[in-house]
Amino acid sequence: MKHISKIYTAIIFAILYTPILVLILFSFNSTNNTGKFTGFSLKWYGELFSSPSTFAALRNTLVLAILSAIIATLIGTAAAVGISKMKNKYLKGGITSVTNIPMMNPDIVTGISMMLLFVFVGTMLGNTEKLSFFTLLIAHITFNIPYVILSVLPKIRMMDKHLSEAALDLGCTPLQAFFKVELPAIMSGVSTGFIMAFTLSLDDFVISYFTSGSDFQTLPILIYSMTKKEVKPTIYALSSLMIVAILALLIISNLRSEKDAKIMRKAEKSKKVKKIGGKLY
Repeated sequence: MKHISKIYTAIIFAILYTPILVLILFSFNSTNNTGKFTGFSLKWYGELFSSPSTFAALRNTLVLAILSAIIATLIGTAAAVGISKMKNKYLKGGITSVTNIPMMNPDIVTGISMMLLFVFVGTMLGNTEKLSFFTLLIAHITFNIPYVILSVLPKIRMMDKHLSEAALDLGCTPLQAFFKVELPAIMSGVSTGFIMAFTLSLDDFVISYFTSGSDFQTLPILIYSMTKKEVKPTIYALSSLMIVAILALLIISNLRSEKDAKIMRKAEKSKKVKKIGGKLY
């Protein structure tokens, strides 16, 4: 059974990662032949960095991802704190369930519904441009917020509730207690939520396609417009850079999570030692 499980795991990893490795390999191909690797070259990366349209799309994507991630992190963290402080368990469970719905919704359903909403509101306000950068930003914030809440809520549950009470007893206001005690305790969840929001916004295509205006183009939309014609190796180079960037963010997030887990294990171990010492005493 062990050998079968290893073979099965190897097949799954091959199916998942072989296309990515092939894409990265052919981004260094010396010719535009997509069926044969003729030699190593940085030609396509040079063409990519000399393309003004690509850099404009990259700038738009980064601005959108950073802004939406920051705003979604602020709103999501505040929402997670509010949900955790609710006393009514039915209301709390209902809001949590409603919060999870956008994560389970297909992207195309979310994209079309938000497009219809923006067009309706734009028509009511008499705007000539129904879709713009701001509609795209609102859409990205909307689908990012549930992921931030999902990252922050477990950290709030793990936090020692007596810390904020001690801060209040020592003279802090509720706002000061949050920023000085609670926020540092849940900061790992907040940063994880920010990284997830940034990553999701960076590579989103479906929702961006339906909610963006004609004057604002992101990298995924640019790549899609390129694939309608001839697929050039510059797309492989661009995709490879995006994969590396997202992989780096995931590694940073995982390393931070492992560090937090070690700190929690040490804290639990010290608590057990104190309890045992107290009983022996």
